Amino acid sequence: MAEPTVPAALRPLETLGRGSLGVVESLGRFGAFLGQAVGAAVTPPFKLRALVERIHYVGFRSLLIILLTGAFTGMVLGLQIYLTLSRFGSEAFLGPAVALSIIRELGPVLAALMVTGRAGSALTAELGIMRITEQIDALTVMALSPMRYLVVPSILAGVITFPLMTALFDVVGIFGGYLVGVQLLGLSEGTYFGEMQSFVDMRDIMTGFWKSISFGIIVMWVCTYKGFYVSRGAEGVAHATTQAVVLSSVLILVWDYFLGSVLP
Repeated sequence: MAEPTVPAALRPLETLGRGSLGVVESLGRFGAFLGQAVGAAVTPPFKLRALVERIHYVGFRSLLIILLTGAFTGMVLGLQIYLTLSRFGSEAFLGPAVALSIIRELGPVLAALMVTGRAGSALTAELGIMRITEQIDALTVMALSPMRYLVVPSILAGVITFPLMTALFDVVGIFGGYLVGVQLLGLSEGTYFGEMQSFVDMRDIMTGFWKSISFGIIVMWVCTYKGFYVSRGAEGVAHATTQAVVLSSVLILVWDYFLGSVLP
């Protein structure tokens, strides 16, 4: 039976409706993908070897860029905050200013963005190539769950490695601020760390911790989803990789704002 003809005046509404339905369908598939991953993660058997390999892939291989980014972020913060505080005669508060900025915000966010660009994009491309070469279909034919072997280890690796890399970023960043503030600009070492100890508490550390865990889930979720549903051959892999990096980065920044407004 032929579809009824839509009047020309109503075609923009039809286009809008089709687009809205497509967005809702994509969001539903996106959420169902995470639900399936969570279900596979809590039911045995558990693929510990695949998890260890993903931890090495996501965490260890991203270590150098995390250390470099953390060091120079702390150095830039130390310099700029010192110049700002010196206008008010408050150079003594350089330590807590650097520490709070890194621990609560910059550490989790920049670490997540760096891992997204390095490991997230590679993960999407890897899964995308497996999809277009029918390796994922082969796992299904052999009665092996692609979700259990490919997706769950990646998401769990994100939950484990993101807080660890954020902690390294924080430590290196605070040390970078120390190098600039104390060794270069002449601030007292006791003042730098003493004021930091007075103003930074466990609540600030836990804020960064919860942010890093949520970012690990978001990044691995988006990147595995985009790679899992690649189409159109090599061009589709490139397109999916770009989408994964952009969407993950935007979601990190958006979620950081909402989480920061809720956590104390």
